[in-house]
Amino acid sequence: MKNLSALCLGLLCVCLSCKDESRPEVFSRINTEVTQNSKAYSTLKEATSTIGHRLTGSTNGSKAEEYTYNKFKEYGFDDVKFQEFETKAWARGTINVTIDGDSVKAVTLGHAPVSADVTGELVDMGNGLEADYKAKPGAAKDKIVLVYIGVLEGSAEGTKNLHRSEKTAIAINNGAKGVIIFNQVDKGVLLTGTASVTGELIPIPAICIAKEKGFELKEKLKAGKKIQAHIAMTNHSDVIKARNVVATLKGSELPDEKIIIGGHLDSWDLATGAIDNGIGSFAVLDIARAFQANKLKPKRTIQFVMFMGEEQGLLGSTHMVEEAVKDGSIENIKYMFNIDMGGNPIGVNAGGKLNDTTFFKSIGTDIMAIDTIYKNKFSNRSGLHSDHQPFMLEGVPILSVTSNLDRSIYGCYHSDCDDFNLVNEAHIRNTARFGTMILFALANADKLPADKMDSETTKQFMIENGLEEPLRIAGEWKWK
Repeated sequence: MKNLSALCLGLLCVCLSCKDESRPEVFSRINTEVTQNSKAYSTLKEATSTIGHRLTGSTNGSKAEEYTYNKFKEYGFDDVKFQEFETKAWARGTINVTIDGDSVKAVTLGHAPVSADVTGELVDMGNGLEADYKAKPGAAKDKIVLVYIGVLEGSAEGTKNLHRSEKTAIAINNGAKGVIIFNQVDKGVLLTGTASVTGELIPIPAICIAKEKGFELKEKLKAGKKIQAHIAMTNHSDVIKARNVVATLKGSELPDEKIIIGGHLDSWDLATGAIDNGIGSFAVLDIARAFQANKLKPKRTIQFVMFMGEEQGLLGSTHMVEEAVKDGSIENIKYMFNIDMGGNPIGVNAGGKLNDTTFFKSIGTDIMAIDTIYKNKFSNRSGLHSDHQPFMLEGVPILSVTSNLDRSIYGCYHSDCDDFNLVNEAHIRNTARFGTMILFALANADKLPADKMDSETTKQFMIENGLEEPLRIAGEWKWK
């Protein structure tokens, strides 16, 4: 009888261990493991100290690709690949700027000409939007324009800002011979980033100067003073090879359905790129680690991607999408989860046409039961200029985290102060633990909350999100 009881107890234990875990149970297990073992902060610290910046096409960029490839392997991924692409990559050279007779500290914006030496009268074009040029017809012709990076106080209610590259394109279309964009961050911080909507070289020099200098010049021009500006620069544009790093975890039940989670590994070269986008890409790397450490078996295939070339025009993500369109596998990509400067999540943004508007709120309820730092915020919208864009334009539903980060860190966006000392260890760990939970729930959904949009539905989503104008400026509006 004693042996029989022991046998029955053993069988019961086996049966209990074989039962499927509930989602709250899996989330609890993820929470414990990531809280105790997250490597996001330490790997980012190591990379920024041993590699530095991660400019696409540079020696540093190649080192970063190798570093993350090796980390995926270390974390237990058998299927890790480089996806190589060839492209023209831009790198800065020299710059010399004189305005109103004074030497002015400035940085070149990406994709400015390989060589430029221009002198011209400075003209204030406000926010640098189409409305500003329409208000001063012909004012920019053969002039160097002064433009604010944001939206000026006192602008018309509802004024919508554009990206620096789109403002540069508008200036070029209006005959400007140079563009000076001034920053919106105090204390002389200078900002770089691409000034090209296409990823090709622009025909005129484009630079950034400090906020304080920009407003000083605006006041002089407002008072009627004629100001001459001189911009001289050299840069480099060379064909290079870069590599997305892709780790694949095959789905157990629906292996042909693929969810991509990615963040851009590359950064600009003025600093280490710890915030843009170390806090995103190294959180993705840790989410991958957490899947292996917790032996999570997703129903759908998940690809963890370190994208290169985002800063120079979404080069790596565009290459991945173009290849998927060519071979038809774009139809297998069911969701794209992008983490770009996201951290300390309090909710999600789910772009696309949702069939189930309660899905992500339900996930959030389970996360909040573990930690009320997560506030279960939800939105259904989208913007441009990150690696979700090429997927979204093919109708793939997109996902990102809604962040609760100290806003001061964004002042170092694309700047020489974007350094590891800005990274909050708890915040990047929260991105990893909540991101792992969200991704697991999505990959294991009985039915995904959104389907791939057809062309007309994608068009309407772009219009509803106010994206038609910037896409037209960039030449990427593919609808009539």
